[in-house]
Amino acid sequence: MSRVKKIVSLLVFLPLAIVLVVLCVANRQPVTLALNPFRPDDTVLALSGPFFVFLFLALIVGMFVGSVATWLNQGHYRKQARIEAKAAIERERQLGTRPSTTSPGSMLVPTAKG
Repeated sequence: MSRVKKIVSLLVFLPLAIVLVVLCVANRQPVTLALNPFRPDDTVLALSGPFFVFLFLALIVGMFVGSVATWLNQGHYRKQARIEAKAAIERERQLGTRPSTTSPGSMLVPTAKG
């Protein structure tokens, strides 16, 4: 990882960590999350805990739902890549050439003559 990436990630994640710690300290009060909309005083379907726990759970669930939605939305790109890879393999098979096992960047490096 280059120095610039380390510095940028430090400049982004350090303030974010400070904000999250302040958020946790400021929201330590216990709250009750009632899951029964018809009887909010029902303790069977209620969860109690510090408010920041519910904030973090909402953040984690939102990130999970967003990543699943993105993955599902980009499925046609993955399908197209599979189709093109199979077509490339079939073209190489018809031409009688073997698929390249070296990475494209390694072909740019000159070989040592000994």
